[in-house]
Amino acid sequence: MGSSSRPPSRKEMKSPKAATADECLTLEQLPNVGPAMAADLRLLDIHTPQALKDRDGLQLYRALCKATGQRHEPCVLDTLLAVVDFMNGAPPAPWWAYTPKRKAMVGQLRD
Repeated sequence: MGSSSRPPSRKEMKSPKAATADECLTLEQLPNVGPAMAADLRLLDIHTPQALKDRDGLQLYRALCKATGQRHEPCVLDTLLAVVDFMNGAPPAPWWAYTPKRKAMVGQLRD
């Protein structure tokens, strides 16, 4: 039996990442978003990528921390900044490209 006769694995069934906001139909298609981040977005009542347009990544981070009762890793904020920018027309970029922007916000994280 060839490999084409077996059902696709869970990894093979992952949504391909969108190259543009217009192509993005599911949260999992957002660059930098996997199942855990998609679940966090849904916890914030964000069920479609389009719901991220014109949102504020820092406000989303604060809402997530409040909703879960814990402070999340800084990379979560980086990811939220990245997905909001992506849905507002920025090209896809790795979450760590947003680390300098997050570090510039460090004072805002304390309140």
